[in-house]
Amino acid sequence: MIPNDRHSNTYPLNINGVQRHLPLVKVQPDLAIAVLNILGDTELTEAAAHALNERMAHISYDTIVTAEAKSIPLAYALSVHSGRPYIVLRKHYKSYMGEALSTETLSITTGKPQTLFLDAKDHAAVSGKQVVLVDDVVSTGSTLTAMRALMVQAEAKIAAVAAICTEGDTAQWPEVIALAHLPLFPLSA
Repeated sequence: MIPNDRHSNTYPLNINGVQRHLPLVKVQPDLAIAVLNILGDTELTEAAAHALNERMAHISYDTIVTAEAKSIPLAYALSVHSGRPYIVLRKHYKSYMGEALSTETLSITTGKPQTLFLDAKDHAAVSGKQVVLVDDVVSTGSTLTAMRALMVQAEAKIAAVAAICTEGDTAQWPEVIALAHLPLFPLSA
């Protein structure tokens, strides 16, 4: 099922009044997804951060946590809008990270296992705190699962999960505060 609009091979997305046409990309022989890439898209990132901040106004939390790399601009913008700090879970260990916590995940975009690291400084900053996990798109949930595992290791409490979009089966993500939902696009062989 490919959308039938003037932008063939795209899917229309409207976030807080900002319209984009997401390219459809084949990720498996029989499946395509609409790819949201906010890197460099300040207008969409700002619109999403503003809307998410409003949707989370009733939630008590101390820190925003995201995974490297595509959702970093969203975490930064949400930090500016909310006045709360943000922390980035890294994909590569660096010596300055000290005694980092780590967990493994299987990325849908790379199709390979990846490790997420929470450095010692950030571990101390989230321990015993209320955090909001932020991602650009929650699709299979593998990154979210890894983020949750690191927060459990760090003894942080997850106050909420927020994303610009969820993807796939909407019933799978009832706890995610999302601004839109992206369907999957089955391809005929």
